[in-house]
Amino acid sequence: MDEIDDLPLRRTRRRNVIVMPNRPSPNDLTAQLGARIVGQPHAMEKIVPYVRTHQAGLAPEGRPIGVFLLLGPTGTGKTRTVEALAEVLHGTPKNILKVDCGEFQMEHEVAKLVGAPPGYLGHRETQPMLTQAKLTSLASERCNISIVLFDEIEKAAPSMTRLLLGVLDKAALRLGDNNTVNFERTLIFLTSNLGSQGIMKELNPKFGFPAGMEPTREEMSSRLASIAMSAARRQFSPEFMNRIDAIVTYQPLSEESLAEILEQQLDELQAHILRRLGDRAFRVLVPKKTKSFFLRKGTSAEYGAREIKRTIHRHLMQPLANMIADGLIEPGMSVYVGLSEGDDEVVLKAA
Repeated sequence: MDEIDDLPLRRTRRRNVIVMPNRPSPNDLTAQLGARIVGQPHAMEKIVPYVRTHQAGLAPEGRPIGVFLLLGPTGTGKTRTVEALAEVLHGTPKNILKVDCGEFQMEHEVAKLVGAPPGYLGHRETQPMLTQAKLTSLASERCNISIVLFDEIEKAAPSMTRLLLGVLDKAALRLGDNNTVNFERTLIFLTSNLGSQGIMKELNPKFGFPAGMEPTREEMSSRLASIAMSAARRQFSPEFMNRIDAIVTYQPLSEESLAEILEQQLDELQAHILRRLGDRAFRVLVPKKTKSFFLRKGTSAEYGAREIKRTIHRHLMQPLANMIADGLIEPGMSVYVGLSEGDDEVVLKAA
């Protein structure tokens, strides 16, 4: 009798296992993004739930999947977050429709987004940037989500934010030829450096009581978020701000985060060498002292981690290319990346 009573339960469990969709758990998606985005875990916590809601089929109709305003100083990972999300969802960071808002500072330039209406000179020659075909091409077999990035939205003309009101609220954009673009399966990201100057002043007070106080990390994060939010509210209308699902303020990167980003860049360099050179590849050995040199040259409180890649390219990639061209590095060798006696110059030795 006990076996008979227990049988439906076992069948239910097996049925549940079969019905469950074969998708990564929220922890997996968060972990994949966290491995690519260093020092900004709060950003993952706000973005991932909207992706999971869409994957579960519970996203609201008639709206984009999620609209995010990413604030904070330059070099803290705002654009990198969008690229990492595209890489996790589609397998490549290139599946993004990026609109550089610095190119739309004049009112008439905004027409390039939707195309000129019939009757205007050059109507047929003006192809809109935001079309249904382009949005659809951003999806992949792995995921049907399209990602649109409006980079440095504060630089765009006011008419662009007015144009986006319908997109952010109703997920619809009417083009110049009267065709409508559907943004229901779209994640929309807006990045901005608004409040950066106020954030830097808060981080580096020159006089007064704040200079002698050491707030906790939670208190500092709250202050920086308040500064960025105030700047955004001064820049954008209440109607525009009310259509944003989540506002994320990126914090300045700590020394530990910068060191981890450097490690990622060095790993990418090694992978690039192995991928491009194949049988002629070699190993690059970078000691701790040289890594400290790269951090000094490639990071700053003002520019964050943006300069790290250029520093590695200038001090490591270019010298390696010269050695390869001169035949000084044979396949399978190891190249030791040291410093000169004054610790002011990189010295490469192949062995």
